[in-house]
Amino acid sequence: MFLVSVQLKKERNTMTSFVQPNYPTHHEGIERVGDAIDSATAAYRKFDGARGLATFLLAAVVSGLILAANQLIDTWADGHLLAAWIALWTVAFAALALAASPIRRAVLNVKNFDGSALYAAWSARRKARVADEKMWDYARHDARLMADIMRAVDNTPDAAKWHLRA
Repeated sequence: MFLVSVQLKKERNTMTSFVQPNYPTHHEGIERVGDAIDSATAAYRKFDGARGLATFLLAAVVSGLILAANQLIDTWADGHLLAAWIALWTVAFAALALAASPIRRAVLNVKNFDGSALYAAWSARRKARVADEKMWDYARHDARLMADIMRAVDNTPDAAKWHLRA
């Protein structure tokens, strides 16, 4: 009887061991969405907003110069129309050549401006000023602390500049 139950257990194990359902481990739609997000992220990283703004500002400067040159050229006589046309386009191309680099540099400086560093420096100066005011207020009421401060000031090279000692 014992032998029969062992064989039945073996048969049960072998019967279920060949059932292996093959479910897909990934979904093609989700992979396509992931690829689309990756390509959009890569495109965003390549985008340079400073370049577009620099181009826009350059176009504005050049169009202003062309307008000024056109107003100046309109005062000429009609016989000099070809010379006026050549002068107008000379101004346009010279403006493009001369203004492109400074405008691009200015836009990059504005883009890379870090206001948090300015705020941190201002905050540190303010905290130091408040701490100095508190220390000076304590020193006015404590002769020992005032003596320590005066001794420290006397030992600095700038003691005469502060006019604390006669």
